[in-house]
Amino acid sequence: MIVPRHYENLHLLHENTMPHRAYYIPASKPQFDLTQEREKSDRFFLLNGNWKFRYYDSIYDVKEEFFLEGFDTSSFDEIPVPGCFQNYGYDKHQYTNTRYPFPMDPPYVPAENPCGAYVHHFVYKREDEAPRAYLNFEGVDSCFYIWLNGSYVGYSQVSHGTSEFDVTGVIREGDNTLSVLVLKWCDGSYLEDQDKFRMTGIFRDVYLLKRPEEGVFDYFLTTTVGNNQAHVQAAITFSGKEIPVKVTVTDRDGNTVASKEGYPVDGKIELEIENPVLWNAENPYLYTVMFETGQEVIVDRLGIREIAIRDGVVYLNGEKIKFHGVNRHDSDPVTGFTISLDQMKRDLRLMKEHNVNAIRTSHYPNAPQFYQLCDEYGFYVIDEADNESHGTGYIYMANRTTEVWRDRWNRAIADNPEFTEATVDRTKLLVERDKNRPCVVIWSMGNECAYGCTFEAALSWTKSYDPTRLTHYEGARYIAVDKTYDFSNIDLFSRMYPSLDEIIEYTKRETAKPFILCEYSHAMGNGPGDLEGYFQVFEQHDRVCGGFVWEWCDHAIYQGRTIDGKPMYLYGGDHGEYPHDGNFCMDGLVYPDRRPHTGLMEFKNVNRPVRVVSFDQKKKELTLHNYLHFTNFKEYGCIGYEVSCDGEVIANGMVGETDMPELMPQQECRLSLNFDVPAAGKCYLKISYYLKESNALVKAGSLLGFDEVLLENADMRNQKAAALLKKKEEKGGFEVCEDDRYIRVSGKSFFYTYNKLTGTFQEMSFKNHSILERPMEINIWRAPTDNDSDIKGKWKEAHYHRASSRGYETRWEETDGNLVISTAMSLVAAPIQRILMIDVAWTIGADGALNGRLNVKRDVEFPELPRFGLRLFLPKQMGQVTYFGLGPVENYIDKNHASYHGLFSSSVKEMHEDYLRPQENGSRSDCDFVTIEGGDLSLSVAADKTFSFHASEYTQEELTEKAHNYELIPSGYTEFCVDYRQNGIGSESCGPELRKEYMFVEEEFTFEFTLVPGSNR
Repeated sequence: MIVPRHYENLHLLHENTMPHRAYYIPASKPQFDLTQEREKSDRFFLLNGNWKFRYYDSIYDVKEEFFLEGFDTSSFDEIPVPGCFQNYGYDKHQYTNTRYPFPMDPPYVPAENPCGAYVHHFVYKREDEAPRAYLNFEGVDSCFYIWLNGSYVGYSQVSHGTSEFDVTGVIREGDNTLSVLVLKWCDGSYLEDQDKFRMTGIFRDVYLLKRPEEGVFDYFLTTTVGNNQAHVQAAITFSGKEIPVKVTVTDRDGNTVASKEGYPVDGKIELEIENPVLWNAENPYLYTVMFETGQEVIVDRLGIREIAIRDGVVYLNGEKIKFHGVNRHDSDPVTGFTISLDQMKRDLRLMKEHNVNAIRTSHYPNAPQFYQLCDEYGFYVIDEADNESHGTGYIYMANRTTEVWRDRWNRAIADNPEFTEATVDRTKLLVERDKNRPCVVIWSMGNECAYGCTFEAALSWTKSYDPTRLTHYEGARYIAVDKTYDFSNIDLFSRMYPSLDEIIEYTKRETAKPFILCEYSHAMGNGPGDLEGYFQVFEQHDRVCGGFVWEWCDHAIYQGRTIDGKPMYLYGGDHGEYPHDGNFCMDGLVYPDRRPHTGLMEFKNVNRPVRVVSFDQKKKELTLHNYLHFTNFKEYGCIGYEVSCDGEVIANGMVGETDMPELMPQQECRLSLNFDVPAAGKCYLKISYYLKESNALVKAGSLLGFDEVLLENADMRNQKAAALLKKKEEKGGFEVCEDDRYIRVSGKSFFYTYNKLTGTFQEMSFKNHSILERPMEINIWRAPTDNDSDIKGKWKEAHYHRASSRGYETRWEETDGNLVISTAMSLVAAPIQRILMIDVAWTIGADGALNGRLNVKRDVEFPELPRFGLRLFLPKQMGQVTYFGLGPVENYIDKNHASYHGLFSSSVKEMHEDYLRPQENGSRSDCDFVTIEGGDLSLSVAADKTFSFHASEYTQEELTEKAHNYELIPSGYTEFCVDYRQNGIGSESCGPELRKEYMFVEEEFTFEFTLVPGSNR
């Protein structure tokens, strides 16, 4: 073999690497922003670019010593560095969630281990004041060997950690050749079983640092605050001998607030800052700290803040805080794991715009610049080690009970001393590199590895090295039943996807540890539902410090566009891989290209900074609560209001500066408005919150969120709906023809055919234009959402997807100038019993208006219904929708806080939410009426009790069957569903069961509505 087998040696993790240290970029002079302009440093030499590359299916195929000087690489390809070689046509993509993509046989990996050989030529210029050269790789998956100018330099692993090599002895003035061999798998891959696509390559920046012979090698900044003074300690280690160092701290305006020069005392330099401005996510105030030695300057940022736990409550700078967070992977559909500074900023801007205040780096450290951006822009970060061995939970067990599984999951790795060195190393890589970042408030040991001696050692080292932050590890819950473990170094009790009841139950226990949801509200596809419920529990219980939605973005591989220009995104299984976990990677709040899902819009308004908590309509007085932790809302935002009646805005305005009271953090105030309420109509007061002044990411005037209050008046009906429901004076004039199957009804302007065998209308036409392209249906099916993944099996077992109506006895009569058709019917499917019993009465008016009243009784043996309503197949040209209800985006019973009541118009095409795996989407709820029209026809639906509807160019069968959105074929008509209600959305694809109040479990109910056809001629 061309290289030693380090990649299967648990006790050779790195060879010839420098000790772990804090991230920084040195320079000769501090003339620029080193946090975002590091390439301008004269001591920083970036090696990114197109490198020579050859892919091998197996390490055993690498026969030639490609790393020797003079080796002819003319037959090699070229590949971008940084990058993942699967994204350039080598090997193949593979997505797996928890299962290892290879046999579980640690430390051994597949013998035919794919790899890539990289060669890069560069010209280097030595500097007299900085003669030493250090080669840095910020991220390589999974392990790599390097050579410079034909000389072996070293080996390293831990994909998301920085590996630094001293190459002073082998680098030379002028031409140099850097050669790297990257392997797809190594023993470290057993600790990198994160829920993500598996990709390989040099995926983060590669660069050289020019350094003096003597200087600062590492530093650790810590702060304490008291009596209007901050104490700053810089613990410093040196390259070579200890030398004098000058440490200077300046404020945001460039004023020096502290300075000290000389030799450290016991390795430390200590400074005092008077009247410090403290850092928090709402006001991320940063000082600049500068370390100066003879030939080098290191510039960094300093945030002064303290995080602590008192009586089971998390405090930052003495204030209780809540994390309204997300989990974020490095993921891009084109560049894979390779994420540029601009891509990072794009994510952070979207987060800030949608009221995200915290990030968990799932499940590995991000590139070091990411944390500098979080410092600057204001995000609390759970920084997580590159450690997940979830696959050990899939060992074969003849008796796989929960108890046996819990007892054995941790044995292979988490509680195996052979892996202690590797586990602690990954923790040290995390902590040492990011220890100076104020945004990092919690260290996480990793994710889903179970628990044992390896994590006990990692946690012990972490708390000893850095007692200034909190520690987290959710996997501590998974332990062997016959052992006693040490949990003393874990500060937080962490859970994934708990129900609200479980959280509330925890708060009643006598324990000192705050509750944190490191993952909750699985945002897969159409979801998540019930974010509001979690918000309420977070706010009502001090010992619950918040949570992190899973997850930020959909993971997918961009595959180009279809012939009609639609982007194609691939997920697990689309690459012929085994094992894979399908579209479980498509579980984000944003699409792969960062278009927001409606779930992100929901998150934004649920986590708005201010809320109306009560309203006194007589006084026109609002009570507002400020949910910010450190900011007076009067200084942060401004408030606008509008009063609408039946969708028409009749009054609006902005609250003036002098009229806006102080609204201190976590406090309430009263605000009076002046407006009139009409005597009739459905009227709402909408309160909107706007950002007052631009910040680094969000522009002034940006909407922060809104509230809506239903106003009371004498007649609170929507007047358009009331008009549609009003009985017409025109009477009679029917012609009725009945046979064994049909009742045919003619009026002056309409012709309807009623099918007695189904209890629905077979045909409907108005003014000689057909309304129905297919017979009307009673409908209980919906294309399962991703969050229906558990319940859809029960739904199919209940044959809901095959259900149809069956009429038993029908009678008709003319009464009060109307024609009433009544049918006793059921909803049935082979080969099971009746699902529903329905007594329906259809009342036809002389003008063709059709009132339906359906009294429904469900057989309680069956599971909750996906939905109940009417499905109509309208002509394709009926593609324009106007409705009064919740909008403008899709909404459901437990997912409606991004919507407000109004009169909305849209095309059917625009109402489709194009989830990458097709599913139920686009419903609008709490509607008083809807009109769908086009060509010469219109059809309006109104009801006394609000309803929901769905209009689409795709059938629910098409949305059920197709695996990708780009495969969808329009039906050729408009599918129009009018629903009594739908089941909730929830987050059960990985979360708890849907809450009972959102389940469609009613045993008996009545659905009444009126269909009013119209002509546009």
